[in-house]
Amino acid sequence: MAQNRFHSGTGPSQRQLRVGELIRRTLSDVLLRGDVHDPDLNRHSITVGEVRTSPDLKVATAYVLPLGGHGADEALAALRRNQAELRHLVAKAMTLKYAPQLRFVLDETFDRMDDTRRMLGDARVRRDVEGDPDSDGQDDED
Repeated sequence: MAQNRFHSGTGPSQRQLRVGELIRRTLSDVLLRGDVHDPDLNRHSITVGEVRTSPDLKVATAYVLPLGGHGADEALAALRRNQAELRHLVAKAMTLKYAPQLRFVLDETFDRMDDTRRMLGDARVRRDVEGDPDSDGQDDED
């Protein structure tokens, strides 16, 4: 197989990023318009945070979260149940050689951001980040 002489990193290629963003926008539009014939899916307002594609662009993993995070399991089950119809609708709106297989995963980015914010708000961590020269990292309680 030929090597791509312009991409030498371990991360996704420009093509993967571009196609992933195109799939994300298309999938968001399909879900927003309610094109899928499933009342359980149309009941949820779903945010598509990111789509990552495999190097051959045949598999696309969509990171999704219902608005407010409520009913995440039901929304994920509805997306997986309607995977074939969503794949057809996304492929119809795009001009790719192959319609990528869609996989759906809950987006945990917001949870990680909250954990990071909580951790950075801790007094000990804040003291380490600010680099307090008077503190040697130990509490001086005798």
